[in-house]
Amino acid sequence: MSNIHPTAIVDPKAELAEDVKVGAYAMIGPHVKIGAGTVVRQHANVEGYTTLGEKCEVFPFACIGMKCQDLKYVDGDITYAEIGDRTVLREYSTVHLGTKPGEITKVGSDCLIMAYCHIAHGCKVGEHVIMSNLGTLAGEVTVEEYAIIGGVSAIHQFCRIGAHSMVAGGSKVRQDCAPFMLTDASNEVVKVLGPNIVGLKRRGYGAEVRSALKEAYRTIYREGLNRTQALDKIKYEMTETPELKMLIEFYQTSKRGVH
Repeated sequence: MSNIHPTAIVDPKAELAEDVKVGAYAMIGPHVKIGAGTVVRQHANVEGYTTLGEKCEVFPFACIGMKCQDLKYVDGDITYAEIGDRTVLREYSTVHLGTKPGEITKVGSDCLIMAYCHIAHGCKVGEHVIMSNLGTLAGEVTVEEYAIIGGVSAIHQFCRIGAHSMVAGGSKVRQDCAPFMLTDASNEVVKVLGPNIVGLKRRGYGAEVRSALKEAYRTIYREGLNRTQALDKIKYEMTETPELKMLIEFYQTSKRGVH
């Protein structure tokens, strides 16, 4: 208990690993579970049926596991928030509980959720995701691994942000964003700018994969083909790689359409 500041309010029913640190005036609710090495800094608030993994860091005035803003939520229903290991939640960030009984809002491991970001009810955020300041996810959004959400961006409910993609700052995203691609929805005319080359290089994707994704981009967005024709051309005329297979499957399974 020596790691808990005397002014912090930690419910005795909360489950904290022995080396968890809780700063001044922080509040931890009765149903919270916090893993080893996690730091909850001063004035942070962790409530609800919330699980924080190991070696996380929750910065001042972050609110994790609060009641969701969905008007369909019924008081007394038990819903959840789960945060993976080594994830950082910066100042004033919010992660809300699910809406429907048993629903889980999930944030994966090794994520960086910057200041004033919001993750709404039922969202599924994969591992190694970065959300820049004031990024906002409406309810039931899916963000796949290694995606980057630019600052002051708003993602419409039920949208899906593909793996290794990047959404430009100031974007208003109303449809899905393809994996591996750079999408700029900061103006009325949404632009897909091409593969996320810098991100792909940083994650060890070789020149052959990057070249294949560039060719796929040109086929989908530059050759004047309709979506079915473009995907068929990629499938039958290009060498199949796991990345191209993922790209094709993303388009084919999209429920909102892809920008």
